[in-house]
Amino acid sequence: MRIGNKEFDLMNNCYIMGILNVTPDSFSDGGKHFTLSDAMKAVEKMIRDGADFIDIGGESTRPGFTKISDQEEIERVLPVIEKVKSEFDVSISLDTYKYKVAAEGIKAGIDIVNDIWGLKYDNGEMARLVAENNIPYILMHNRKNDNYKDFFKDYISDFEESLRIAEDADIQKDKIILDPGVGFAKNVEKNLEVIRRIDELKERFNLPVLLGTSNKSVIGLTLNLPVEDRLEGTLSTSVVGVMKGACILRVHDVRANKRAMDMTKAIMS
Repeated sequence: MRIGNKEFDLMNNCYIMGILNVTPDSFSDGGKHFTLSDAMKAVEKMIRDGADFIDIGGESTRPGFTKISDQEEIERVLPVIEKVKSEFDVSISLDTYKYKVAAEGIKAGIDIVNDIWGLKYDNGEMARLVAENNIPYILMHNRKNDNYKDFFKDYISDFEESLRIAEDADIQKDKIILDPGVGFAKNVEKNLEVIRRIDELKERFNLPVLLGTSNKSVIGLTLNLPVEDRLEGTLSTSVVGVMKGACILRVHDVRANKRAMDMTKAIMS
């Protein structure tokens, strides 16, 4: 898949996406990169540590997050996108489910739209925007409740619904990356299951899969650890992700995850 000015072999290789939350309240790094200078220092370090992508987010999506207006989110992310674009040669992802924010991001030069609602948040505006701009799109599994009759069957059905929306809007299939949605509308057991079954998701839809588990509650609840002590748990999920065929690992600690990924790939090859 061509993303920005680079080609990525997403079906056969794995890459690192560094998380940059320019928010005051994200669960793991809220407030750390809220100023432009702090954000640039973080981006420089992530690239130095091996990040292939930088995922910029302006609104926290942690449990109980405070929703902000489109304009406030735009004002948070746009200066960062423009600065990263001007100073670094790295592919930029914008973490937003709001089509007006995504539209401004596309104008500013982002390379990927990363949508936690899988085209289901609005009335088709995001789908039309992605299609019109022919931009790579990360489609995450999410739903408004966790009432499943048959979890994995319903989970696959949810993805099928999102992919129908994409097809109806003429989003090219070769521009889509799936995200299992770890931490969204799932309890611990279901989160562990979707990590374990990444290979089935990839094979079912013949699409690349991004894994985002970094420091999430599934790790904290499984190991009974606070956010600041979840690196080892994150690394284990990254290793499993690589072994199961994930194409991108979305992480906070780039260096450690990059080393774990590279070692895993070396063993597998």
